[in-house]
Amino acid sequence: MNSAYNDRWKGLKASARARLETRDYSKASLPERLATVGVGGGEAVVGKGGLSKVWIPGVEIFSRRVFQQKGRGYFAELGRLNEGILHQIGIEPKQWASALMHRDSAKGFHIHPPHIPEGVNAADWFQRLFVETPEEFSQRPYDREQWDVMFFLTGICEMILTDERDGMPNRTMRISISGDSLPGPDNVAVVIPPGVAHALRSIGQQDLIMVYGTTTSFNPDWEGRIESGVENAPLPSDWTSYLESR
Repeated sequence: MNSAYNDRWKGLKASARARLETRDYSKASLPERLATVGVGGGEAVVGKGGLSKVWIPGVEIFSRRVFQQKGRGYFAELGRLNEGILHQIGIEPKQWASALMHRDSAKGFHIHPPHIPEGVNAADWFQRLFVETPEEFSQRPYDREQWDVMFFLTGICEMILTDERDGMPNRTMRISISGDSLPGPDNVAVVIPPGVAHALRSIGQQDLIMVYGTTTSFNPDWEGRIESGVENAPLPSDWTSYLESR
C-alpha cells in the first residue's frame, strides 16, 4: 500500500488499514464483462460486431420496439413474420407460453437436447452449422429440436448462457434484460439454441413476467436440468432435523 493511500486512512486503526480495500470502478472491456460480471442487453446488441470471440454461436439478442403512452401504459411488439431477426433466421414458433417469477427467485440451469442426424459426429455437425456456414439457416432442424425465443414484459431478468454443445468453444454470456414496463435500451429479446444451458434470475423490484416461443411443442423429456437446486426452497434446518429423526 503506497504512502498516499496510508495518509488518506491514517485516522483508522492499523488493524483496519491493513485489511482495507476500495472498490475498483474502472470498467473491464465489453468482451470480458459479457463473459463475467455481465452487461445490459442493449450494450450486447450494440457491441455484437466486436464480440465474435466470446459470443455463443446461434444465440441472438435483438432490441424490442416498446411504445410508451404517457399516462396510459405502453404497447410493445414481439415480432413480425416478414422482418427482423426471427424472419432472418427462419424461426416461426410452434408454441407460445408465459411464465412468472417472483422477486428474488431463479430458474435453471436448464437445457434442451440438440438434434444430431443419424451417423453424423456431433462436433462436426455443430462446426458445420455454426462455424463453417453460420448463415445457412435452412440447415437448422428447428422442427426436431427446441429453440427458445424469450421476451420479458415486467421486471428485470439476469440471464446466464453457457455453451455445452460437443466440440464448441467453452463460452459464457451474462446479460440483464429489462421488461417492457421499464423502458430503455435493455428491452431486448433472446434466442437460445438447444445445447446452450440457461439460467434466469429475477433481480428487479417487480415480479418477472415473460412470454416465450418454442420451435417445437413442449416435451418434458427435453427439459434437462444442470445444478438447478436453486429452484427448491430449503426447509428450516430444525424442520429438516425433526423430519429426519422420525
